[in-house]
Amino acid sequence: MAQTRNGDEAVRPAAWAEGRPGGRLRAVVMIAVFDIGGPVAAYSLLRAAGTSPVTALIVSGVFPATGVAIGIVRRRRVDAIGLFVLAGIAVGTALGLTTHDARLVLAEGSVPTALFGLICLGSLAVRRPLLFRFALEFMGPDSGRGREFAGLWRYESFRRAFGVMTAVWGLAYLLEAFVRVVVVEDTSVTAGLVTSRAMPLVVAAVLSVWTAGYSVRQKRKGERLGQRG
Repeated sequence: MAQTRNGDEAVRPAAWAEGRPGGRLRAVVMIAVFDIGGPVAAYSLLRAAGTSPVTALIVSGVFPATGVAIGIVRRRRVDAIGLFVLAGIAVGTALGLTTHDARLVLAEGSVPTALFGLICLGSLAVRRPLLFRFALEFMGPDSGRGREFAGLWRYESFRRAFGVMTAVWGLAYLLEAFVRVVVVEDTSVTAGLVTSRAMPLVVAAVLSVWTAGYSVRQKRKGERLGQRG
């Protein structure tokens, strides 16, 4: 995450925020292998071998679960997004084993997505919204940078910015969950799988770009107000 002078944070995936080509390349490879390419290839190969759609979908879930596990080992901590991914895989596996309905296995991903959106919106009613907590956790609440960041909460513009960002993220993830359910129900299982694997990444990328741009605008606005003062 890149901190601006007035304390606004661009909430972005950690590998991209590091600003190093190696970190960005690693993130792209991880996404291509574990989030999209691996699951789709595994499903296609298993279906070609005569495996049932439900079994193929369950086995393909090994790839994103492995990607989360690698991230946990590399960062030496469990993040909330990884937990949501694992929860979605667990729910989908349980649904597949009990209902034998491939579309339910695909639709399960919308459950943690919608839950995350609701948590974002619900956090607006408490003292500090969810995106602020994420940013603080990323920096480390006990670090010097984390303590400086937490101290910025006393500024109204800072609180308002994180409120806006959290609201936008919450609404976006609720919309994503709805669209994914519609696509899964109205298309083939293969198309639903591709959508369910790719859409979360597209939404996260769009939100990250928007958040970075919004942070820059808030920074410039704060600088203009400071000059007038």
